[in-house]
Amino acid sequence: MVSDHVLRLCHSPNTVSSLLAKNPSQSPGQIAKDLYGIYEKDLRRTPPPPSSSASASASTSSSSSPSSRCSSSSSGNSNSNNTNNNTNINTNNNTNNNNNTNNNTNTLDLALQCGRWGPTTPSPLFLKAFADALRCLDADPLAGVVSPPLMGSHGTVPLTVIAPLADVIRHVSNVIARAEREVFFITCNWSPSVAQRLVRNALVELSRRAGERRQRVVVKIMYDKATAASAIDPHQRVSPAAYSGKAIQLPAPDEVPHLDMEVVSLHKLVLGTLHAKFCVVDRKIALVMSNNMEDNCNMEMLTHLEGPIVDSIYDTALITWKRPLDPPLPSGGAGADQQRIAASGEQQSHGTAEELKEHTPEDPHYDADLAGEIVRMQACYSTKPDETRLQAANRLLNYAVKNPVAPTGPEIPDGHEMTPYIDTSTPYPVPMALVSRPPYGSVDSKNAFVPQNEAWLSLIRNATRDIFIQTPDLNAAPLMPALAEALKRGVEVTYYVCFGYNDAGEVIPGQGGTNEQAARSLLSLLPEDGPERKLLRIYDYVGKDQDRPIHQCFRARCCHVKLLIVDGCVGVQGSGNQDTQSWFHSQEMNIMVDSAEICAKWREGIERNQNTRLYGRVAADGVWRDEKGQPGEGYMGDPGSVEGLIKGVWGMYKKMERA
Repeated sequence: MVSDHVLRLCHSPNTVSSLLAKNPSQSPGQIAKDLYGIYEKDLRRTPPPPSSSASASASTSSSSSPSSRCSSSSSGNSNSNNTNNNTNINTNNNTNNNNNTNNNTNTLDLALQCGRWGPTTPSPLFLKAFADALRCLDADPLAGVVSPPLMGSHGTVPLTVIAPLADVIRHVSNVIARAEREVFFITCNWSPSVAQRLVRNALVELSRRAGERRQRVVVKIMYDKATAASAIDPHQRVSPAAYSGKAIQLPAPDEVPHLDMEVVSLHKLVLGTLHAKFCVVDRKIALVMSNNMEDNCNMEMLTHLEGPIVDSIYDTALITWKRPLDPPLPSGGAGADQQRIAASGEQQSHGTAEELKEHTPEDPHYDADLAGEIVRMQACYSTKPDETRLQAANRLLNYAVKNPVAPTGPEIPDGHEMTPYIDTSTPYPVPMALVSRPPYGSVDSKNAFVPQNEAWLSLIRNATRDIFIQTPDLNAAPLMPALAEALKRGVEVTYYVCFGYNDAGEVIPGQGGTNEQAARSLLSLLPEDGPERKLLRIYDYVGKDQDRPIHQCFRARCCHVKLLIVDGCVGVQGSGNQDTQSWFHSQEMNIMVDSAEICAKWREGIERNQNTRLYGRVAADGVWRDEKGQPGEGYMGDPGSVEGLIKGVWGMYKKMERA
């Protein structure tokens, strides 16, 4: 149930971003304190039992209709821009639930009143997850790292990127270069790399364009870094000499004379990592990413968002920044719903694939619109003379990889090429919500009651047909019983993880274990001969050019996508992993989208751009095995607590030695 307190928070006319617009000299942190510091804050609150709506749905999942529970509307009665909406929605799950109908309807109606849905009507499945996420605001009004009135909103997803890290940042660099007034970029790890050079060049290009317009553009950049000073203040200003130095390699002020750039690092000791990765440009466009700024072998995911949801992400950026803005952001008073919602800029002649050159740090080629970017990127994945489609995929997947590998997979049929840039536009906006979490530095695992976790658990609890997850590691303790219960209800559960991802850290006691250990833990909750095990499908990631998983220790093919899709209609994408660190400690940014059309395109892109479904299925014991029954090279086995601690410490030492 959504409490009266949360309802009042969501109906407030004030947000951090709206008050900052009225007084730009004030710090976002002080505004947040004035707005929400008066309320009790309980970071270690134990999550309460599921709401009645969730319980009712879970108990009758096999007989409820996914189509009726997932259908959202973009027309009819509209919320416009106010949160107090009494639009009727379909909340009738099953005739056997008569005793729960009133509570169920009331919960969903209250959740409906807590968002700014515009012309859209959220589906019951989405609203149940949103209602459960809202309950966290009773313990901490900023548990979602966004002002409560902005937590639920709407928007569009013109583009999704499912591709190697460099291709994700190619789009980011284009959006930065096209900025008109401001850029707000937040990430986790930052190191010299292809990604770093792409962003650096984009900032230089942005300065050049701003100079031609006789304007200045404000740029704020933030990344995670733990220092001794973090014990005093987690937010540390980074001087121009430091951020333009060898470790970061951003442009110095004299290289970008038409930019006003400010750089800050954030880390909440000990374990409160800034793990969110997103970018807001001109308060018109938001990019929510899975990737860091570094060279690696990861497949990543980005969603390009437009519409009022951008205001919510902008608000998150301000709350995360916390410090006074010097200079202030020029878009402070103009929300995304008041601005031209277009990422295209000027139109361009896109040319043919044969004419387009690859956009690289050494030879930048910026496009004027999304269509141009898509054409150029697909041209990169086209075959060159005397090259097969498999070889073309291998060439791109090896780009920026420290240990390139030869292709082992079969030839790619015509029409099945990798398509890294995916058109996910819809002719209408769809309901969206931010389901994030703040950083928590303490070494315990008691900060579990946050919107990210509650939304994930709610969607799993209310699934009636199928659950799909892709994540590097899946080992968070609360997930195992939730997935087991879904399987016992007859829900098909499919998840893709990365073979050996961060095994050195995951085997340390308290971190959840390796993916193989977590799989065995889940299997132990299921009857050995029951139908539940047939509904569980676990896979290790396989690159588009390969025919088997490659352990992360070889640094050749890994997957860093974070995606959850339930019943094919509600999806959550962002920075949050399904592991202990993301569940209990790191600051994360995730977007929940209510659209069967977008979810279908996401799933299609996931399958098309990897060979996981073809070659990654693990054996009955949770371990991937080759045709001879042998585990993949690099498999760690099943270390106990003491052995895990020793291997973990040694592995982390070797990791730091390589850095």
